[in-house]
Amino acid sequence: MIFWSIVIAITATSCAALFYAAAGRPVNASATQSADHNRHFRLLLTGIEADRAAGKIGEAEAEAAKAELAREILRANKDKGSNPGRDLGRLPLFAGLGAVAAISIGLYAFLGSPDLPSRPLADRPELAAQRLDLDDAIARIERQLAANPDDLRGWIVIAPAFAELGRFGDAANAYRRIIALDGPTSERQTDLAEALLLEAGGAGSYEAMDILRAVIASDPQHTRAHLYLASELMRTGDYDAAARAWQAAIDLAQGDEPWLAAARQGLAVANNDGVDTAADQEAEMIRSMIDGLASRLETSGGTVAEWIRLVQSYIVLGDLAKAQSAYDASVAAYPAAFDRGELDTIALGAGLKLNGETP
Repeated sequence: MIFWSIVIAITATSCAALFYAAAGRPVNASATQSADHNRHFRLLLTGIEADRAAGKIGEAEAEAAKAELAREILRANKDKGSNPGRDLGRLPLFAGLGAVAAISIGLYAFLGSPDLPSRPLADRPELAAQRLDLDDAIARIERQLAANPDDLRGWIVIAPAFAELGRFGDAANAYRRIIALDGPTSERQTDLAEALLLEAGGAGSYEAMDILRAVIASDPQHTRAHLYLASELMRTGDYDAAARAWQAAIDLAQGDEPWLAAARQGLAVANNDGVDTAADQEAEMIRSMIDGLASRLETSGGTVAEWIRLVQSYIVLGDLAKAQSAYDASVAAYPAAFDRGELDTIALGAGLKLNGETP
């Protein structure tokens, strides 16, 4: 009951403050305004008397002016009285404030829990979660695991968190503990192998390879184990086994996996005894395109921009002899120097001979 009394008092105070703020009233109103208003009429009356004494207006005109001034005073006093329109204008304000108060109290009565005791902030999990960062959370779980090392759920939570922080040795130990407490699965063993490989950096881990082989033996459909094993076999130079592992992973793919292109490239390298021919194939393709452009320009001619592209291509490939030949052919096609200004600049920058002369 005390709670609701406080709620009602606060609501009433708030509504009163809103009413005071919203109610229309004159600014700096005081008795001085009334005095100044009456003084205005007295000055007018004095003016009328002065004009009659000076003969500017007659007696009848003076009386008429006084009568009009009296009517003006009556109208002014009437306007200063009550204003029904203004009072009616306050009705929506009263109604709105009442509705706000009623809705607020009603909603809290329906949704709130005023009978529950208050809790310290430290005991509120939603606020505690906001305060904790990953390091603090891991430190707290580590303390709990030190007190209760058989807490399986704690190890399951902390293992990937260790890996996220780069604590791969701790992650491996956590996965070992999970397996010891709840038995091995393909995922848990592969996670352990992954942590061991990450801990080893580029040095590799034979223990991880043994674990991956065991996973594949028990679960041939486990794609991630095939991929990790294939990578390690490439590192050790066992290309035949690596090719089989790559192929097994590719066979399990649906076709849209992000790792599929890399697996296919790995398979190609393994089938070529570890030699990556992708770069050589790309260079050969580029060379073929350049030679095709050169053949077309030689037989059919072309624009200055095409000659520039051909000369630049040979320069990029480091074949300055062909670059010189292409430049000489462009000079024959465009003998006027002003037609090939950019081309001459490129040739000069590459150390080619301009018009048969050394630069």
